[in-house]
Amino acid sequence: MDEKLGFWKLGAFGLQHVLAMYGGAVVVPLIVGPAIGLNEAEVAYLISVDLFACGIATFLQVVGNKFFGIKMPIVMGVAFQAVGPMIAIGTTQGVPSIFGAIIAAGAIIIFLAQFMDKMIRFFPPVVTGTVVVIIGTSLIGAAMGNITGDPDSAGYASLTNLTLATITLIIIVLLNRFFEGFMKAISILASLVAGTIIASFMGLVDFSSVGDASWFHMVEPFRFGAPEFHFNAILSMTLVGIVTMMEATGVYFALADVIEKKLDGSDIKKGLRAEGLAQIVGGIFQAFPYSTFSQNVGIIALTGVKQRKVVIASGVILVGFGLLPKIAALTLIIPEPVLGGAMIAMFGMVMASGIRQLSVVDFRRTENSLVVALSIGLGLGVSIAPEVFSNVPQGVRILLENGIVTGGFAAVILNIILNGAKKPQNVGSEAEQRAESVG
Repeated sequence: MDEKLGFWKLGAFGLQHVLAMYGGAVVVPLIVGPAIGLNEAEVAYLISVDLFACGIATFLQVVGNKFFGIKMPIVMGVAFQAVGPMIAIGTTQGVPSIFGAIIAAGAIIIFLAQFMDKMIRFFPPVVTGTVVVIIGTSLIGAAMGNITGDPDSAGYASLTNLTLATITLIIIVLLNRFFEGFMKAISILASLVAGTIIASFMGLVDFSSVGDASWFHMVEPFRFGAPEFHFNAILSMTLVGIVTMMEATGVYFALADVIEKKLDGSDIKKGLRAEGLAQIVGGIFQAFPYSTFSQNVGIIALTGVKQRKVVIASGVILVGFGLLPKIAALTLIIPEPVLGGAMIAMFGMVMASGIRQLSVVDFRRTENSLVVALSIGLGLGVSIAPEVFSNVPQGVRILLENGIVTGGFAAVILNIILNGAKKPQNVGSEAEQRAESVG
């Protein structure tokens, strides 16, 4: 904890944290950008501003002040649970509505952080786990779409696409089977790199975007226009924000155990306020909502390097990457089938995260089984067939045709009806239980 680190050691340890979260950070704009209609240049910019905002969000949490930031070695990255809602908002209400919802949800999270100890009883693992499972399952279709390609194209569902996706998945499996530590942590990133190299030998990679990209640029707020605020979009992103608050609280306690720090209610509130502020920063720079990355806790536990300045170095590297468009352009050369193969693993891990949260639930009680069964059934049913609400009033339909919102609110309401609003536990004991499921 107290060892003095030289410049190169500090940089190497900081870069290690960046590499561990880099794949998860850049994949989100690669998925969301095309899905909401952005062109290649706009997606490249989105990747750059995403990395830049990751660095700023990390500074907010690690450096902190008397109101914001838990001041532990935490790396902030894109809240992956927000991918589905952002795509749904962008395709139905326009790109500016995404960023308006992110900003508004961030402000709501800052407000709700003050009441975390009272709110937590409405979001036990049976609720948050169910919501995360719905989010993960609703995204699998997007992954398969990347593998099959455009239905109007000549290569639709080709054997080449299937082969590349399969190879990508096999690489992820092998890295997780035969490696530990760092290589295991970057298995997604390594699979994307290896899959792209293989695709390049097949003549399926276009490097022109890298050559055309400039070496340096400045990010700018509101690049995609003034944010727009719509109630249903804000509601959707707020629900995602509450889920990430619960997960972040678990990560705080997991990390506190690793670095042997005692946390109190004030620390948790400041950490969650920083989560909300990071969302506002993401919305202003028109990137994404940001939250604590649990995989970086594993790196700290593995290496024993617990100093905050290492993660501050990671933030500096992320900001630097965000100002270098050629780095963003490198990620654009990844073929869609390769990306689709990795997406299956990533979205599957989102589902697995929800299942881990549900693992602490007592399913011997029929009430808990009903909460999960009905909520997931409704959420997936609406995602598959949103037209089921085509004849209800417009104001109601806007809320109900998003499967994640429908399933999420069903989980909250059903849990209250079937299990009741139990007396709130100590935030620490509840979060420590969650920390066990975070891994």
